[in-house]
Amino acid sequence: MAILQISRITNRKGLTENLPQLDGAEFGWCTDSRRLFIGNGTLGEGAPLVGNTEILTEFSDITVLSDYTYTDIAVGYAAQTGPTASDPVVRSVQAKLDDQASVRDFGAVGNGTADDTEAINRAMFQLYCRETNTQVRRSLFFPAGTYRITGTLLIPTFAKLMGEGADCTIILFDTDDSSGGPGTYVARFCDNQQQTGNDIGNNGAIPPRNIEISSMTFATENVADICLVDRATQCWFSSVNFRGPFSAAGIAAVGFDPTGNDNIAAVRFQSSVANVCDQITFDRCRFTNCAYGVATSAQIRGITVTNSEFRTLYQGINLQASVAPPTSPAQAGPTGFRVVHNIFDNIYLQGILFGTVNLNASAYNIFYTDVAQAFGSQPVSPVVVFVYDNNLSVGDLFARTDQQVNLYYPRIQIVGTAADTGSGIQLGHFYQDRGRIFTMADGQAAPAQIFQINTNNSRTFVMSYSIVRGPLLRHGSLTVVSGPSDDSSNTTSYCDDYTENFDVGVTLTTIKIGDLLTVQYTTTALGTTATLTYSLSYLT
Repeated sequence: MAILQISRITNRKGLTENLPQLDGAEFGWCTDSRRLFIGNGTLGEGAPLVGNTEILTEFSDITVLSDYTYTDIAVGYAAQTGPTASDPVVRSVQAKLDDQASVRDFGAVGNGTADDTEAINRAMFQLYCRETNTQVRRSLFFPAGTYRITGTLLIPTFAKLMGEGADCTIILFDTDDSSGGPGTYVARFCDNQQQTGNDIGNNGAIPPRNIEISSMTFATENVADICLVDRATQCWFSSVNFRGPFSAAGIAAVGFDPTGNDNIAAVRFQSSVANVCDQITFDRCRFTNCAYGVATSAQIRGITVTNSEFRTLYQGINLQASVAPPTSPAQAGPTGFRVVHNIFDNIYLQGILFGTVNLNASAYNIFYTDVAQAFGSQPVSPVVVFVYDNNLSVGDLFARTDQQVNLYYPRIQIVGTAADTGSGIQLGHFYQDRGRIFTMADGQAAPAQIFQINTNNSRTFVMSYSIVRGPLLRHGSLTVVSGPSDDSSNTTSYCDDYTENFDVGVTLTTIKIGDLLTVQYTTTALGTTATLTYSLSYLT
């Protein structure tokens, strides 16, 4: 349109707090905030409303000046966010951006060179430790990059850390000095006051719980444990890689010391009597290039590792009790540890070692050829070892051939002890005991008890057994049928059918008193004890 008249533009300047209503087209310069405004003019002059309009400069806060309404126009229509299409939900851009925090908002760089330790710990403190208000607990986002750290990351209660993929977001522990070694951690759990170890829970702090970590890698180029899960409950790792500094050649080297200076694990656990690690899940994770994938003697329960991979390790999983035999739950070590649907490959010794612990299970895992072969061509150990009974392997698959089993070591070895109670598998009405070990004394002239069974639970059963007495061997089955529970004669019928290379000097008999049926034995005096390994099966 033609310009009919040009008026002289006036301007004012002063402090932001003193900004007046400007005349139409009049400028106002705020000297303290360096912001520029222009007057709208009157409604009669055609202004939509009376007021001042800010002219954008490098010092303008556009997150306050702009509003945001979710539309999702990519699907072809605008989403209705309010009760009606004409009344949408409007938020500031600042509020929208604050829905999720990025470590880069707190100064982390992620270029693999800068030291991001302080920035990442500061972000976690500000989001999860500074206030108890749940509204400040934003998800902490790690954009793709390598975040070099030189100290331990303290992951507090309620933290939710998200990367852009295990091969994209990498937390790399890399120091320029000799710091590190067993007991040093890339990351460890802490309470909501960033207290660690025995101080967790002090001063009214909330112990670690509800921590979620996903889509990133924790790695170390130094000899250091990668992650310590400490006194935590209800925590989840999803698509997380734990990568250590060791190669297969390094693990196989003569100087490698898995119980000394090289004793580092991808994941360790720590508990106290008051705060036991419980309900921790690792799903779609990788444990690589360490002495151990998971190693602990702490009291833990309900830990699940599923759909994950163990590769290039000295041992895959090593669970032990702190004291054997334990006299308290704290000494009993891990229980309820479940290893399900995982892959084990390129592991120097056992894929799984359940030591002096019980109530743990391995199920539907795949163990490839290069497990328990010392990175060589022949087995040097069983693939899975249970030191105690009452641990279970179900549906595990092994690449180890029958020929290798016959010439070297079995796929699964249950060491067991005479004190073990055993356990079994029940399919419908069929029950199969997993097996027990019993030592028979030499020269036992009077019948001595091996075990008892309540005939109210099973009136008939078969005991499959093997007896080893020096070079003397016997393999057989003892079939037992008990009399009626109200039979005053308390009769039993049994048949001991066996094959032996020489006479082992053992006689098996049964006796029934009331509802209890006892299987017992006598031995001749040959100067050596006999080891009985047996398993029961019956129909319920």
